[in-house]
Amino acid sequence: MSTLDYYNRHAESFHSETKLLNLNDLYEAFLKHVPAGGAILDAGCGSGRDIKYFIEHGYQATGFDASTELCRLASEFTKTPVLNTSFDLIEFDNLFDGIWACASLLHLKKVELPSVFKKLERALKKSGVIYCSFKLGDFEGERNGRYFCDLTHESLESVLKGTELKVLKHWVTSDVRKGREDEQWLNAIISK
Repeated sequence: MSTLDYYNRHAESFHSETKLLNLNDLYEAFLKHVPAGGAILDAGCGSGRDIKYFIEHGYQATGFDASTELCRLASEFTKTPVLNTSFDLIEFDNLFDGIWACASLLHLKKVELPSVFKKLERALKKSGVIYCSFKLGDFEGERNGRYFCDLTHESLESVLKGTELKVLKHWVTSDVRKGREDEQWLNAIISK
C-alpha cells in the first residue's frame, strides 16, 4: 500500500485525530514572518486544520493535498475548496507570502526534496517564507504503512543546496498528539 492509499483509506480517522490539535506555538513562529492578511499556501493540508486557523485569523489560505478523501474532508471542515494535487505537480509562480508544509514534505523521498523545494521557492513572493516539519532523524523508508523521510538540521541544509532558500530558524519540538510526546520533530522557517 502506498502512502497515498494509506491516507485515502484512513482519511476519516486521520481527520478526526488531527483536526483539533493545538499548534499555536508553530503558527506564531511562522506568522510573524507573514504580513497581516497575506496569502498562505498550505502544502499537503491533511485535515484542513491549518487552513481553518489561517482563514479565521484574516489570512488568504489556499490548500492542497494528494489524497482525494482528505481534500473532501478538509473542504467540508474549512468551508473552502481544497485543491487535489501533489508536490510534483504544483506550478505556482510568485503567489504566496508564506507556505505552510506541516508534516507533509516528510512523505517524499529525500532525492525528490530539492526539486520540490525549488517549486515552493518559485511559488513564494520575493520576501516569502516556508514553514516545514520533519520527524527528527536519518531514517528513510516505510513506517506504519507510509513512506517517511526523517531529517536533521544538517540534512535539511543539504537538501536546500542549489536553491535560493536559507534556513532562518530551526528548532526541535515534541509531538503534540497524546501518547506520542516522545517523538521529536525538526521545525524550520526558511526564507527566499
